[in-house]
Amino acid sequence: MRSVELFTGAGGLALGVAGSGFRHLAVVERDSDACETLLENQRAEVLDMRSWPVHRCDVAAFDYKGIPEGIELLAAGVPCQPFSIGGKHRGHQDERNMFPQTIEAIRRLKPKAVLIENVRGLTRAAFAKYFNYIVLMMTYPEIRRKERDEWIDHLGRLERYHTRGNPDGLYYRVVAQVLNAADFGVPQKRERVFIVAFRSDLEVEWSFPKPTHSLDSLLFSQYCVDTYWEKHRVAKKSRPKPNASIEARCEKLRDLLLPTLKPWETVRDAISDLPAPVQKRDTQGLGLTHFVIPGARAYVGHSGSPLDEPAKTLKAGDHGVPGGENMLAYPDGSVRYFTIRESARLQTFPDEFTFSGSWTESMRQLGNAVPVKLAACLATNIRERLNRRLA
Repeated sequence: MRSVELFTGAGGLALGVAGSGFRHLAVVERDSDACETLLENQRAEVLDMRSWPVHRCDVAAFDYKGIPEGIELLAAGVPCQPFSIGGKHRGHQDERNMFPQTIEAIRRLKPKAVLIENVRGLTRAAFAKYFNYIVLMMTYPEIRRKERDEWIDHLGRLERYHTRGNPDGLYYRVVAQVLNAADFGVPQKRERVFIVAFRSDLEVEWSFPKPTHSLDSLLFSQYCVDTYWEKHRVAKKSRPKPNASIEARCEKLRDLLLPTLKPWETVRDAISDLPAPVQKRDTQGLGLTHFVIPGARAYVGHSGSPLDEPAKTLKAGDHGVPGGENMLAYPDGSVRYFTIRESARLQTFPDEFTFSGSWTESMRQLGNAVPVKLAACLATNIRERLNRRLA
C-alpha cells in the first residue's frame, strides 16, 4: 500500500506508518535538522528507511506530479504551534498554519485514506469553529476557498453544501478523536487529536481502536498484587507510598476482578534496561545519545516525570526545553534531564534510530514527534480496513 508523508519531522508518524505495511512514495519535511536526522538513519540503513524518498522542501512548494492519484494513505503531522497551549494561540491567523496546504494535497492526490495528527489544543473552545472548518474542508476538498474569501466565508459555503445533502464529486467521511498515547502502550501521557478520513466511494465503516492499556491496571499491578515491583525487583522499602487518592482508588480495584487491559507502561518499564548515562557525549555507541545534561532542578510546576508512572508529555519548547516535562524524578526526590535515548524510548523510537544535532535540537525533534507505537496502531487499523474493502 502506497503512502505520502507530509511534515515528517524526525519521522515518528512515518516510521509507524511504514511499519504497519505502507510504502512511502514521498516523505516531505522542510526543517534541515529534521531532514538530516532522516538522512542519517537512511545512511545507517535503519529499518526500511533506505527506500524513503526524502524531499527537503516546504509542503506548499512540493511537486506532486510524480505521485499517482488514489494512493492508499496520506499522513501528516501538521505543525501544531498555532494551536498549542504553550504557543501564541494565533490559530488560523498564524502563518505556520499548514492545514490549507494539507487540504490541497488531499485535493490533488485523492488518497483512499487520510491520517492527521495535531495537538489537543486544536479542540479547545477557542478554536471550535476553525476545527469544524478543518473537518468540512477535509470532507469536501474540491470546494475551494475563493481568492478574496475570508476563511469564515468559505466555512459558510461548506456548511451550506454539507446541509444540502447528496454531495457529488470527491468527498470523505471524517472522524476525529483525542487519544492518550499511554492508553496504547506508550510510556508517556501524551494527548493528541487524530483526524482520520476515508474516501466516500469506498464506503468504509471505521472507528478508532479501543485502548489496550489503563491506569487502573497499572495501579492494580503496583498496589494490589505487587507484580510491577516484583518484575523490576524493587524492594518494599524502596517503593513509593501511594497518596490518599490512589489508596481510595485501589480499595475499589481490590473488589474487582483482574483488569482486562494491560497496565500503563511507565518510565521504569521503558528505560530500566539501559545502562547509566555517560557523563560526556561521545561519538560512539550509546555515548552518542545517552549522556548527562547538567543543570536539572525541580521547582513549583516543574517536578519532572515520576519513575513509576508514564512520563509527562515530552515537549519541544519555544525558548529551549522546559525544565519539568523533560526531567526524570526519582523516588528519593532527585531529578535529572532525560537523555536523548531515554526520550526516544518514551516516544517508542527503535534503539537503532539516532538524532541529528545537539541535545536541545534532538529534544525539539522528539517533543514534536508522534509516538511510533501509536502511529503504527492507527495505521495498522486503517490498512486492515482498506484491505478488507479492496479485497
